[in-house]
Amino acid sequence: MLRFVFQKTMFSFGKKYEIDNSVPDRLLISVLFKRGFMLLRGFLRTGKQIFFGRRISLNNSREIVFGKNCTLENNVTIDGYSNKKVSFGDNVKIGSYTKILVTSHLQKMGEGVVMGNNCSIGDFSFLGCAGGITIGNDVIMGQYVSFHSENHNFSNKKLLIREQGVNHKGIELGNNIWVGAKVTFLDGAYVSDNSVVAAGAVVSGHFPPNVVIGGVPAKILKHL
Repeated sequence: MLRFVFQKTMFSFGKKYEIDNSVPDRLLISVLFKRGFMLLRGFLRTGKQIFFGRRISLNNSREIVFGKNCTLENNVTIDGYSNKKVSFGDNVKIGSYTKILVTSHLQKMGEGVVMGNNCSIGDFSFLGCAGGITIGNDVIMGQYVSFHSENHNFSNKKLLIREQGVNHKGIELGNNIWVGAKVTFLDGAYVSDNSVVAAGAVVSGHFPPNVVIGGVPAKILKHL
């Protein structure tokens, strides 16, 4: 009976997979209690059907938009000070200790981030959104993934690098992408639909759809 109720509850929140028969009831009960408390925290903070872990920090929260059934695990920080909305679609999960930062310097407001539906970001990840980040639907990421949508200028030999300002191209990921752990996306990176980014890759430049990319710097390893 417990398993049936749990499965129906999962389906109602957009989770379509079947529970493994070897999962014990005590684990199901633990998950139910945890998710129940997270839902209560999220509703009290936002008035919406959102799951919040402990110690969630939302800066300028009125500019942060969440879809249905989003989950923010413990110690997530999101900066809402941006030229555009910081927006997350339905069923987005943000792992513990992840930071999503937009405006890194008062000299220039950051652009922000737009993320589609059914996306997940692993624990201890970092999204630097000063130059803008766009992520499509169904993008799943491992732990320690980082985005850096900003570059320092350094061509003027008469000035210190820190005095030369920055430039932005932005970062874009398409739909249906699997990003392995410890991947780094640099400013100007573009990864098209139906792709895999191997763990540890450093990604810059543009990549076509239906490929596996990896390496430092990343290159096409195979076509799907």
